[in-house]
Amino acid sequence: MAACRLFCLLLLCLVAGAHAQPGALPRPASLEPAVRFWSRVFSEVDTHGGLLHDDRHLNVVYGTVHWSGELDRQQRERHVEPRRAALRQRVLALADGSADLSDPQVRQVRALWQGASAAELREAAGRVRFQLGQADRFAAGMRRSGAWEEHIRRTLRQYGVPQEIGALPYVESGFDPMAGSHAGAAGLWQFMASTGREYLRIDRYVDERYDPHTATVAAARLLRGNYDALGTWPLALTAYNHGRGGMRKAVQRMGTTDIGTLIERYDGPYFGFASRNFYPTFLAALELSSAPEKHFGPIVKVAPVQGHVVTLPAFLPLRSVESGLGIDRSALRALNPALRSTVWDETQLLPKGYELRLPAGSVNADTRIAQISRRAGQAAPLTETRHLVRRGETLSGIAARNGISTRQLAARNGLKPTAHLRIGQVLKLPPTRPGVTLRPE
Repeated sequence: MAACRLFCLLLLCLVAGAHAQPGALPRPASLEPAVRFWSRVFSEVDTHGGLLHDDRHLNVVYGTVHWSGELDRQQRERHVEPRRAALRQRVLALADGSADLSDPQVRQVRALWQGASAAELREAAGRVRFQLGQADRFAAGMRRSGAWEEHIRRTLRQYGVPQEIGALPYVESGFDPMAGSHAGAAGLWQFMASTGREYLRIDRYVDERYDPHTATVAAARLLRGNYDALGTWPLALTAYNHGRGGMRKAVQRMGTTDIGTLIERYDGPYFGFASRNFYPTFLAALELSSAPEKHFGPIVKVAPVQGHVVTLPAFLPLRSVESGLGIDRSALRALNPALRSTVWDETQLLPKGYELRLPAGSVNADTRIAQISRRAGQAAPLTETRHLVRRGETLSGIAARNGISTRQLAARNGLKPTAHLRIGQVLKLPPTRPGVTLRPE
């Protein structure tokens, strides 16, 4: 019987570790140009510049664009677009034979496309792309990574995910737990809300995409599910960007699971630049983060985040928790980034069942939370009320009648304190405790 238990234990260890073996994350020769390109993006050019390049053949890099000072997205586009347009014209001129070959810039472009046909050059003219440099952000991400690396490694090991995939947050968020994208992805692992809800709590109190601990567990589960469905880790990683169903369709259409072949030849309608480059980008990040001193010099990583977790037995006022534990709000907020702003501005209570993270060494925290709960806890959440604006009403007047400040009411509704209201506009008022109704208007 003991021998049987030992055998089962060994089998479980082998299964969990099987996918971390060398070769689980291959680096096909066909992907080398893309990996080298992303290595340049991450280590050679900072966010005050970028590379003009062909978006299919990443070995074709036309040059570097630089600027001084901080530019927003639109300013950056205005700075880059004339240079991109000029490049397109040079490529088109080479295609139709009208190029001035005495121009060194034209000769440089011709050398990059040595042997290309006129048709290929015309296609290339439509593929000139700009990639913003990331070297400063990558270095900052390496410094931040120390806070979460240990937890990430432990979690990936628990789910049988290769340890190397712990480099993925360099690509996704630069190890910034508060990162957000234009598409709506959020947190260390950049979950979209739709995917996040399958693994995480996302409601009016909490968005666990911003909790690095919980989101890491969710990412490990998602990646493991991708692997179980698709059979290889390169496909599992690409599915993290393109979707499990999308990669299953790609495999079925192309008749192969080889990542190099799929990236080179698959032309699915949604398999665009980001999806094609997701795995090469990861490989570049893995290479750089494995030898940071070689590319960035000495890197001092922040210390791992330590803390004590206590589960809240009731809905609790933030102010009561602050005073009862003797912990400043800013310290609580830094440790609990998943809590929404309505909790921090006290228009919502700390939610029942939430695992509140406290500073390491918090003395008798569980006992104190129990005492706070008995004294100030609520069995039910606050009830949100709304107000229909009538003729002549102002923010300040409505705020005064409901016992709150104009600034608080404005913030609750995404308005400026000086905003003018329109008749029929609906304002959200701070919630009240169950059974308490604000004075009717």
